[in-house]
Amino acid sequence: MSISVLKPGLLTTVHDLGRFGYQQDGIIVNGAMDALALRVANLLVGNDENAAGLEITLRGPKIRFEVGHLIALTGAHLAPTLHGQPVAQNRAVWVPAGTELAFGPAGAGCRAYLAVAGGVAVPPVLGSRSTYLRAGFGGHEGRALRAGDVLPVGEASAVGERLLQRLQKPKAAWAAASFTPGPALCPRPQFRPVLRAVRGPEYGQFSAESQHAFWEEPFIITPAADRMGYRLQGPPLARLEVTEPLSSAVTFGTVQVPAGGQPIVLGADHQTTGGYPRLAQVISVDWPALAQAAPGQALRFREVSVREAQALYAAREMAVADLRRGIATAFGR
Repeated sequence: MSISVLKPGLLTTVHDLGRFGYQQDGIIVNGAMDALALRVANLLVGNDENAAGLEITLRGPKIRFEVGHLIALTGAHLAPTLHGQPVAQNRAVWVPAGTELAFGPAGAGCRAYLAVAGGVAVPPVLGSRSTYLRAGFGGHEGRALRAGDVLPVGEASAVGERLLQRLQKPKAAWAAASFTPGPALCPRPQFRPVLRAVRGPEYGQFSAESQHAFWEEPFIITPAADRMGYRLQGPPLARLEVTEPLSSAVTFGTVQVPAGGQPIVLGADHQTTGGYPRLAQVISVDWPALAQAAPGQALRFREVSVREAQALYAAREMAVADLRRGIATAFGR
């Protein structure tokens, strides 16, 4: 089974949840920017949450399904259509052979995700199918998709097959499932997101005025924003004493502050270590909100405790587990 790329869109790449276990060798984790959106899309079509799908940035591709497939679209609202007709997101959709998926103008959010029952079956590299663009490996030939690419699709799970059989309708253009996850798992991207964060290891090195400005003032995402990180523009954040720290571990959502005082928030393709002071750490529950923010948008930061961050994470994972169990119960036999 396969899908064909008729138009590539602005930036369409293959991603799973990332390449773990190699950071000590300088190899980044990588993976989907909005991991929650990919996980939910995969669950909706009966896949393992780590199955590879497509990450679609701002302007979507045009894709043809060469055989019948079960698909799901999550994340940003990029006006998806099947044969020119709007299709609902955040639910399983059966598409017959020859169906063409296209996208319109970008609405809310920055990145949409397409999951296909069986997953995009490109060869794994170091245990992951994610595309690492800077190094040129993983995904489909280590690059963004181009017109004419043909992507293999794996075998659907038993749950995926049952979902597909339930939705198949003779002579129908396509058919969507009636069930959809709640807003906790499919949040609508916000135009002015507020990112919750905890204090970073070097928080105390910054002046009281800078600390206050970080939590109270808006920051604009500059055009220098990609999967590696977002450069922000706002009030300069000054340290009490300017010293050069040793390189230390960083992760998705780490807020670093270079000498110029304008912060950088790291994304999924972040480096393994960094030499700038770490003012704050965006909590993992809010990484999807960061991933859906685009250049030109304003964002703010709000301080939370580690305990609150842990409680939010546990609640989110319970919601994912409930969705997983619900689909398995309804379609697993």
